[in-house]
Amino acid sequence: MAAKTNIYAFFGNDEAQVKEAALRLSQKLAPKDDEFGLETVSGSADNSDHAVRIIGQTIESIQTLPFFGGDKVVWLQGANFFADNQTGKSETTLSGVETLTEILQSGLPSDVTVIISATDVDKRRSFYKKVSKIAEVKSFDKVDVSKAGWETAVMGQVSKKAQALGLTFEGNTLERFVLMVGAETRVLDMELEKLSLFVGDRPATAKDISQIVAASHTGVIFEIGDAIARKDLPTTLSLIEKQLRRGESAVGILLAAIVPRVRSLLHARDLIERHGIQAGRNYQGFQRQIDSLPASETAHLPRKKDGGISAYPLFLAGQVSNRFSVSELKNALEACLEANERLVTTQLEPHLVLNQLVTRILTKPA
Repeated sequence: MAAKTNIYAFFGNDEAQVKEAALRLSQKLAPKDDEFGLETVSGSADNSDHAVRIIGQTIESIQTLPFFGGDKVVWLQGANFFADNQTGKSETTLSGVETLTEILQSGLPSDVTVIISATDVDKRRSFYKKVSKIAEVKSFDKVDVSKAGWETAVMGQVSKKAQALGLTFEGNTLERFVLMVGAETRVLDMELEKLSLFVGDRPATAKDISQIVAASHTGVIFEIGDAIARKDLPTTLSLIEKQLRRGESAVGILLAAIVPRVRSLLHARDLIERHGIQAGRNYQGFQRQIDSLPASETAHLPRKKDGGISAYPLFLAGQVSNRFSVSELKNALEACLEANERLVTTQLEPHLVLNQLVTRILTKPA
């Protein structure tokens, strides 16, 4: 990253954060009381010829002196031709991008600032490598919800935004909000604003979230697991049927909603019965108890990116795991394995396999 530069680049697949950061900087740097001080060039190209025209327009804006003199900001907004796609791989596009890169490398006038924002950039290309050396580059990528511990990362972001809105959460409802909405920044912002307007000055409750927040795909997956944890068979069956009607695969529901929740319940119940871990309502206290255990007793637990134990799903599971015994949960995991085999090796109706599975898990044997 350049120590001092008048070139700024915002990259990453989180479109909302990339655009917000670039917009905020453009407003900060653009000359005040000068409507010609900020030139925005839309970077959304339909094909390679269009991409070359956009690049030409950007270069022209950089090289044209400010209308009334003074400083000038040029923002290439939402460029889609730096990506590994048909337009980005075109020789015509690559040649145009190389020309733009050379102009940026040659040094800009001190009164001209260039901002580039793009949600998809091929980091193997020379453009990214060269720009990284001459520009101040910031990356904004979506949190990967398929990896353990994603909730903790998103909760930190949501907490800051809620504070700015004057929104507070009762008990552990912040965590429930995140699990319902997922990690999409644009959706999180929209749902936070809706919730803030609905609750006003009082703290948001779990009931408020259920009534107001629109459940994303991630939220429905959470709700299925939540219904299983509560041993609510009718709700579980209804949610599974709804997802199947939406086109979700039975294997996807099994592996994303049912297996992770059963596994979390088993881990939590085992920790409680063998080590006397207290779930309670205090997440920090719960995490400290787990961290104090010998490494040999926690080696099997899910991990976050940094290698730490992904304790939050276990914390949630621990609060409701008393509905099950360790033996029941081990049998439930075995039943999940059998259901997976039936889904991929037989012609049985998928909804029938899942219905039989959750009925077996949630109903005590005669």
